[in-house]
Amino acid sequence: MRDATRQAVVWEALRAVLSERAAATGRESLDIVDAGGGTGGFAVPLAKLGHVVTVVDPTPDSLAALERRAAETGVGVKGLQGDAADLGDLIAPGSADLVLCHSVLEYVEDPAGALGAVAGVLRPGGVVSVLAANSVAAAVHRSLAGHFDEARRVLSDPDGRWGDRDPTPRRFSRDALAALLDRAGFTVGDVHGVRIFADLVPGMLAEGDPDGLIALEKEAAAHPVLRDIATLLHVLAHR
Repeated sequence: MRDATRQAVVWEALRAVLSERAAATGRESLDIVDAGGGTGGFAVPLAKLGHVVTVVDPTPDSLAALERRAAETGVGVKGLQGDAADLGDLIAPGSADLVLCHSVLEYVEDPAGALGAVAGVLRPGGVVSVLAANSVAAAVHRSLAGHFDEARRVLSDPDGRWGDRDPTPRRFSRDALAALLDRAGFTVGDVHGVRIFADLVPGMLAEGDPDGLIALEKEAAAHPVLRDIATLLHVLAHR
């Protein structure tokens, strides 16, 4: 259910970006790079739409799964092994219309450096789609689990972590993510909240009306208050 909710909200935003970039460039087939794209959850559907997609991922097993998935779907997706920070060494400068950077900034050693590399491979007017863990949501979730000290720590910790056992190296608030993109030379556009309600309502209720929950998530995604408590923040920014 979480994946379905995430993909529904993010895809709705990406479809608008794809339409905008196609109109601006006069090309129906866009050049897309998926940094940390793993097994191709976004890359393969994008290739199926007719776009030229390259996945850069550090894990050989993920790239092998990507190759199988693309073959089963009947599309071609190029897979390259590397980190987001390596984009400048793997992708020609100024050659991409869209770069996906989904669930990457939480784990890379240098988020600012990774976004700098993303900026380097984008064409002028190109777009980066960033999906990142939200520190505010982590505080809400820890408090609902009864871990009040950990919730308080999330709010004061510069990396948005609740403790040494926290499996996520860092999280971002909306303002922190926007500032990071601004310093990398991007103009921040739309910000959406992903999994606002999906991680709060009981699983039985979510499973009872999945379509209703997805419709609610889509409606709430751009709400100026609700988006800031979403588990994930989705930011679109232009070079």
